[in-house]
Amino acid sequence: MSYSVVERGRPNSLQYKVYFRNEFGPISPFHDIPVFADKKNNIYNMVVEVPRWTNAKMEISTKEPLNPICQDVKKGKLRFVHNCFPHHGYIWNYGAIPQTWENPNKVDLSTGCKGDNDPIDVCEIGYRIANRGQVIQIKVLGIMALVDEGETDWKIIAIDISDPLADQLNDIEDIKQHMPGFLQATHEWFKMYKVPDGKPPNKFAFGGEAKKKDFAENIITETHQYWEELIQNKIKKGELSCSNVCVEDSPYKISIDEAEKIVKQSHECGPAMPRDQSVNRWHFVQL
Repeated sequence: MSYSVVERGRPNSLQYKVYFRNEFGPISPFHDIPVFADKKNNIYNMVVEVPRWTNAKMEISTKEPLNPICQDVKKGKLRFVHNCFPHHGYIWNYGAIPQTWENPNKVDLSTGCKGDNDPIDVCEIGYRIANRGQVIQIKVLGIMALVDEGETDWKIIAIDISDPLADQLNDIEDIKQHMPGFLQATHEWFKMYKVPDGKPPNKFAFGGEAKKKDFAENIITETHQYWEELIQNKIKKGELSCSNVCVEDSPYKISIDEAEKIVKQSHECGPAMPRDQSVNRWHFVQL
């Protein structure tokens, strides 16, 4: 299945949204794109929310119908991650694995914290700069456990299967061999990216250690099971939007015509709004 995106609203505005389509019409990237691209070979789909080296904190909007990608907002202002020297913006292609959900009602036995109510996050570490809204196929290599304000926030470490290094990277130890320093940089980035906002360094489970591929895939399996319970109304969804067009037997399934109406009701696409130039500032963080 191939996917495309439709931009609505003006970039750098509160109205900007990126909707997804398959060959038949609008879909939800949260619910309608399969978790697996190739289940036999453990190849997963990844929805790219933030291309490498960019700063806008874009994410699948879990509470809006059809779950478009939107820019996160705090206190009425668009959110950007800071340039914490020597890192510029996000240091990987950042996104999520569809059809997964970190259940906020379940305490994870390995971290002692509940889930963060989002799809599971992915850091894709290949050389290519992906596009926002691109759906790429990844091989999972490992996982880190960020504990963000008391919630478990898993970070899958993965690589695009088309990357030149993909054949040589099969588990977390291979990253240490072929990309020395990259895991340390990833840990450092997550630890300090909120410090310029006046917050303390982030904490991790396992002392910041990255767990291996098997551990990571077990977490994906668990979060996919939670998603299945969510989409079938076996778990209360709260404020989450579970509207979908492809999930059979889901009580939240809508028609393609209904999905088209949701997209058309959003703001028309337009030129980008000016961006606050303070986003380009460098921050020197002492940990």
